[in-house]
Amino acid sequence: MSNSADSPGTGTTGNAPAPRPRFRPVRVLTVAVFALAGLLFFTSFNTAKGTNIRTDTSLLKLSDLIQERSRKNGELDESNAALRDEVESLAERDDGRSQAEDDKLTALEHTAGTQKLKGRAITVTLNDAPPDATAKLPGYPEPQPDYLVIHQQDLQAVVNALWQGGAQGIKVMDQRLISTSAVRCVGNTLILQGRVYSPPYRIQAVGDPAKLQKALADSPAIQNYMVYVNVYGLGWKVTEDGTVTLPGYSGTVDLHYARPVE
Repeated sequence: MSNSADSPGTGTTGNAPAPRPRFRPVRVLTVAVFALAGLLFFTSFNTAKGTNIRTDTSLLKLSDLIQERSRKNGELDESNAALRDEVESLAERDDGRSQAEDDKLTALEHTAGTQKLKGRAITVTLNDAPPDATAKLPGYPEPQPDYLVIHQQDLQAVVNALWQGGAQGIKVMDQRLISTSAVRCVGNTLILQGRVYSPPYRIQAVGDPAKLQKALADSPAIQNYMVYVNVYGLGWKVTEDGTVTLPGYSGTVDLHYARPVE
């Protein structure tokens, strides 16, 4: 009797090597899928840091951060203004300047907008249209969302017209404008000198009320804006305020990018 047995169905002896296992792509694919899922899970966990990344919480936190920074900038402006008044008070005690030099410096400060300004004034108020506004006059298309909000160019048009009308000083919201002020909008919010504002926007100017209102009426940019006021309901209001006092500019006056002309 042979001490070896035939392999089933092969007719070979027991000394033949065992058959090699088949290569199965499905197994490799399954392992790859589980590995990728694990990587995605780890990435999601590392990104979320324990928070729900499917919510708008991060956006809300960013909005809160912007508002907090805006509030803090306002407090710093007020602190800066108080310190500036204290420094000027100390300097006036014995600065070694003549009266003529003091008068010249005062005039320059008023021109620069760093001192309070008293006089007759008007206020222009701009506001977004109602979100459900429709065209009020025939022949005009139904409004796009872009038609119903105040844009940067609208605010700039009012400011430019008021300067053109001889304004001695202008305040936007609660801040005095100076030569380096930039009126900028992001979305439907105004960013002015490091602070954020939402509509309605109020622009107050000291000067001859009649000349200021005529300059507003003569501005082509404002005439275009008035079409949207009459058709879609954008907000527009001009009031005479009598005698008011505009605050002086209280922010920094350092120039970071400008260079003197040689």
